[in-house]
Amino acid sequence: MLNDTIAAISTPLGEGGIGIVRLSGKKAIEIADKIFKGKEKVSKLATHTIHYGQIIDPTTSEILDTVLLSVMLAPKTYTREDVVEINAHGGIIQLNRILETVLSSGARLAELGEFTKRAFLNGRIDLSQAEAVVELIRAKTDLSAKFALSQLSGNLHQQISILRQMIISLLAELEVSIDFYEEDIELITLEEVRQRLTKISLEIKKLIETAKYGRILQQGVMTTIVGRPNVGKSSLLNALVGKPRAIVTHIPGTTRDTIEEMIDIEGIPLKVIDTAGLRHTVDIVEEEGIRRAKEALNQADLVILVIDGSTPLTMDDIRIMEELKTKEAILVINKCDLPSRVEIHEIEKHLPGKPMINLSVTKGVGLNDLKQIIKGIFFAGKILSTDEPIITNIRHKEALASAFENINSAIKGIEANLSFEFIAIDLRELLNNLGLIVGETVTEDILNEIFSNFCIGK
Repeated sequence: MLNDTIAAISTPLGEGGIGIVRLSGKKAIEIADKIFKGKEKVSKLATHTIHYGQIIDPTTSEILDTVLLSVMLAPKTYTREDVVEINAHGGIIQLNRILETVLSSGARLAELGEFTKRAFLNGRIDLSQAEAVVELIRAKTDLSAKFALSQLSGNLHQQISILRQMIISLLAELEVSIDFYEEDIELITLEEVRQRLTKISLEIKKLIETAKYGRILQQGVMTTIVGRPNVGKSSLLNALVGKPRAIVTHIPGTTRDTIEEMIDIEGIPLKVIDTAGLRHTVDIVEEEGIRRAKEALNQADLVILVIDGSTPLTMDDIRIMEELKTKEAILVINKCDLPSRVEIHEIEKHLPGKPMINLSVTKGVGLNDLKQIIKGIFFAGKILSTDEPIITNIRHKEALASAFENINSAIKGIEANLSFEFIAIDLRELLNNLGLIVGETVTEDILNEIFSNFCIGK
């Protein structure tokens, strides 16, 4: 599979200033020679240089486009193969015609993520770095992009490599002790093994604990704004988004459907959903909106309950609060610029222990405080540093969880005074599970599943 040459459009399809057709493989230069017309043949050009010229159809000599062609020779390329990138005008028709010419000249269409897969198979990057490519592309905030870039730079790879080396060293000492068992030479004690495994266990546990932050950075926090009609839910959404995303009127029931928007709260991606006001209604359309609102409420990681502070609590307010007792929720007392008529102790009686904030959406009062409360709920004052790896991938978390079980099994074996042979079995499995993260031990099925999440051309 690595002996052929692949090609694909590596930029999003659509109108744009520049579009790139990428080739990688042994015939990349040969194919470029057939279709590129410049001052010199591509095979004569120096590596890592860019050249002006034209792409022609070799069968008809028709000029397809005027381009800049980049030449990058192995092994100092993304795939560690010869790579040619054709920088053409970014129209769908132009790029497709160039790609078809490249394919008819000896390349085949790349599979999903095949350029990055080749980078992994050729030793350019490890598997955790390959997965970071997708996370970087899909990053929802500056902070999530920084952590993806940190992983792409080898942050997680370095940490896992250190742990694996500690295990390899320990396993080697166990193997020697096993070999010299009959000679009654004890090179390492069970207690020493237990102490070293405990140290490794603490490091793995620290990594596993970062997964809760990683999930937030990668997937975002599903946040639902609820409340009875006309309390300011849509106005709050607009204020958080910074633009008039939802229609706002004084008429109760204006919002009939859920409205979703992704926003950035100091690096935390929030998928905010504005919902229809929750109340009893005979309007069929509004009733469907309320059903969807309740569905969004049930699926939410965080619920922001908006209460109108200028009016007394209603039965609708109380019914909503009863549904939020087991949910992560923030109470927003809106319209604090008006005389207060809501009894705070009544709210605390129905929904004790939840963070509460006075806010005026129309005046912009309290929005920053609300953002700080949201950040505090999910990061609890923790300052995230891109110098330390964070687990953002469920596959990595599962592999670490299995590794943690292997260590616990080994420690229990030590406490039961089992022989080194049994301890060594757990350590080999531990090594295997950590190897899954960086690709030291990986099956073709796992590779296919990982790279199926990529787009063609990356």
